[in-house]
Amino acid sequence: MIKKEIKEEKQEIESNLLVPLDLYLKSGIHIGTKFKNKGIEDFIFKTKQNGLKIMDIEKIDKKISLAAKMLADYEPGEILLICRRETGHKSVKKLAEITGMRCVTGRYLPGTITNAEFSFFIEPKIMVVSDPWHDKQAIKGAILSNIPVISLVGSNNLIEYVDLAIPCNNKSKKSLPIIYYLLGREYLKNKGIIKSDSEYNVSLEDFTDEDL
Repeated sequence: MIKKEIKEEKQEIESNLLVPLDLYLKSGIHIGTKFKNKGIEDFIFKTKQNGLKIMDIEKIDKKISLAAKMLADYEPGEILLICRRETGHKSVKKLAEITGMRCVTGRYLPGTITNAEFSFFIEPKIMVVSDPWHDKQAIKGAILSNIPVISLVGSNNLIEYVDLAIPCNNKSKKSLPIIYYLLGREYLKNKGIIKSDSEYNVSLEDFTDEDL
């Protein structure tokens, strides 16, 4: 009887998720670090014996969905994706390619969005960063430009200057692809560019070099 109840509960959870629960689990999207910063507490599901923080997958899923809805208020060219961490470069570039969003991977150059005389100057209206620590220079630019910031955040990240945090494993080459894959799909659906998941003509493998 208990096993049946557990199975039914899992099925109910899965029916509300953007992708099957097992795919999230396999990607390690919920694995945090041994450290927990203020603002992340509500996303922590439990702490393992070795100290690793485990984040709540349902809350991760809801934040991805919320971020996509927030981005849908903007045209693709008004959105700037930032990712210094190498493990997310391919995913961010693919998201930019399929949506028309702009992206900066690798080192962010100060002045990119604040200095009109800079040769690579652009004027986004919203920014998405992969890590508030690694992408802190970009966030400083967003603050000066008074534009909102959506950020992927691990359990050890500070979210002081983040307007919308997506709790997740923002370091892994397996978890980053699924996040950006879903942001792309849900953004296109919210914009009315595609009507269903089946019309999303890219696969998760297009966002990664890894086997998921």
